[in-house]
Amino acid sequence: MAERHPFSQWLNLEQPRFGTRVVYATDDFFAAKERLIDPAEPVFLPDKYDDHGKWMDGWESRRRREPGHDFCIVRLGCRGILHGLDIDTRYFTGNYPPEASLEGCVCGDDLPGEDIQWQPVLERTPLTGDSHHWLPLTAMGPFSHLRFHIYPDGGVARLRLYGEVCAGRPPASSKRADLLAMELGGRALICSDEHYGSMHNLTVAGRGINMGDGWETARRRGPGNDWVILALGVTGNIEEIEIDTAHFKGNYPDRASIEALYDENGLSPEQLAASGNWRPLLPPQRLSADHQHRFDALEDCGVISHVRLQIFPDGGVSRLRLYGRPADGP
Repeated sequence: MAERHPFSQWLNLEQPRFGTRVVYATDDFFAAKERLIDPAEPVFLPDKYDDHGKWMDGWESRRRREPGHDFCIVRLGCRGILHGLDIDTRYFTGNYPPEASLEGCVCGDDLPGEDIQWQPVLERTPLTGDSHHWLPLTAMGPFSHLRFHIYPDGGVARLRLYGEVCAGRPPASSKRADLLAMELGGRALICSDEHYGSMHNLTVAGRGINMGDGWETARRRGPGNDWVILALGVTGNIEEIEIDTAHFKGNYPDRASIEALYDENGLSPEQLAASGNWRPLLPPQRLSADHQHRFDALEDCGVISHVRLQIFPDGGVSRLRLYGRPADGP
């Protein structure tokens, strides 16, 4: 079940599938630094030990016996702007750090050098054991690297970094592209339900790897239908739509339609959901199991910034692509 949290409208920028890596740690004697960004939820295995002692699902340094503190450096796969984070100390009880802080920078190297200027992102903040720490940020970045400090030592299960991809260079107006692509800043904003799979999977590059790598709702037992609203990374005119139900076989939607609008007022996700300005872009279409559906008989909505994918009545969609031409290219 997809976890609901205060930053659900933002992407998880720390995901290894985007190319994010933990490139350095002062110490990870007890638990490997790579586990800090593992996409799976942390677990506790009471009887599991390794050569260094108790196995813990996270990053854990040894007990520090000299001055100073430990830190690690995370290189983001896509440069991003941070809107919030979760420092998750689940299952760390007598070995969590009392405080943590975060810095960011922009650097083209794998590991930033000594001359790099780090920008404060989160001041030293108290932590408690076996807990989520949901911490809002005010549009910090963009950053390519983040330096996570723990004071003075200890273990953290997961570091979740919620934000948006710093949009890549828009394609020229003469070139057609997926204007919803995550690499261009496209992302899901709000949905009716995401019980089994996150709405943010819809804009990820490539096809889904399994049924869990898509957006899937619970079985609807009452009236109505499910929906998701997404923001294009680049505003433009849509010429072709792809709805991919890869791996969804007994649980794909019966039908789907898409509406569109252009928002110049910076509406919130909730305001977009309530807006009366949605116009039909793709009328209801029958879908098939485990199939890439392409549609080019679209209504003319002009330049758009957002779409609402409606599925009837419920089910799972792996990916959504909106191929078109940007409105502001050269």
